[in-house]
Amino acid sequence: MREPVELRRQRILAVVEARGSVKVSTLAAELEVSVVTLRRDVEELAREGRLRRGHGVVRPVGAALPEAAVPAARSGDPAPDGAPVALVVPERHSYLYETLHGARTVLAAAGVRVALHIAPQAVGAERPLVEAALAGGARGLLIAPRWRSERAEEADHGWLAEVGVPTVLMERRPRPGSALHALDTVCSDHWYGIHLAVGHLIGLGHRRIVLAARDDSPTARTVRAAFAEIAADRAEVEDWSVVLSSPDAVPGPPPEAGEGARPRPALDLAGLLRERAATAAVLHGDVDALMLVQRLAEDGVRVPEDCSVVAYDDVVAALGATPLTAVAPPKAEIGRAAAELLLHRLAEPAGAAGPVRRTEVLPGLKVRGSTQAPPTPRTQAPSTPRAPGPAARSTPSTV
Repeated sequence: MREPVELRRQRILAVVEARGSVKVSTLAAELEVSVVTLRRDVEELAREGRLRRGHGVVRPVGAALPEAAVPAARSGDPAPDGAPVALVVPERHSYLYETLHGARTVLAAAGVRVALHIAPQAVGAERPLVEAALAGGARGLLIAPRWRSERAEEADHGWLAEVGVPTVLMERRPRPGSALHALDTVCSDHWYGIHLAVGHLIGLGHRRIVLAARDDSPTARTVRAAFAEIAADRAEVEDWSVVLSSPDAVPGPPPEAGEGARPRPALDLAGLLRERAATAAVLHGDVDALMLVQRLAEDGVRVPEDCSVVAYDDVVAALGATPLTAVAPPKAEIGRAAAELLLHRLAEPAGAAGPVRRTEVLPGLKVRGSTQAPPTPRTQAPSTPRAPGPAARSTPSTV
């Protein structure tokens, strides 16, 4: 029979009162419950004021926190020598690796040691890394959670809002009203980045544009939404559509390979361009963009003669056989600005935390060889003309 929740919590309180301070992991093992269940109980008991939480430990309500458990940044004194700042980024994410290098430069110049933690692709992978970092004495946190889906973001709201040390989100913008709304953030203005891309193509004379974008990160979702808004609002755009750039770039857990797994079909971008009579494409992100351009060449579509391409990210866009024009978010600058904001927080005296800060840095556009004026009607690939008017400017669906 499952133990009643209140009885289990009474056992937790009894152990904590008897010992004065207990590690969460130790307590979970002794009570024979999962660490996740115990954390949930501890969070509820702390919310009710029945015990106190520290970095990986729990204490009775009346117990004083040891001096070492109080973040040095909140005391107004210099942090202890060697006390690190934890920096958490997803694995296999070259975009955010540039961000972390910018952060490390600022922190190193300030004499602050960085403890880098690479989060695997598993859902919820950041939380145990952060808890381990705090248990090891980290006095601040810079973090860019993966958040493949909105549900994954919501799952992190509660614990990330209560880590107990100064925290700055990098390239992540919490939704209004969420538990993380009042957390310091430093982000690229991706709406402006798409504005640059679409404006560049319109300026060259393109009127029918496709966005092929990922859909497995906050940046990807912002890019897709921004493109739909901007393309629908620009009178010059006669037709637009949004499709998935990579079959695996979808929300939710990473796709699993296996005997029963069915591979999703790759995007037939050449076919889509012909169907929509499109002369330009915006492709997110860089690696997907380079692969799609290769497929276009295989299908007889020349870049930029038949189709102009703007990539979004500018990590490897310049390395293609045809260097790609690209929106370049200020990746390193995001890291530098986030680190500077964290240092500002660490220097604040106890109880004197200033207002929450949200910093947005505008991307730039690097024009290379993948964009030019659209082909004349005589050299365009055959296509079925579309009737002018509102119906021709709308997209029947986004994928």
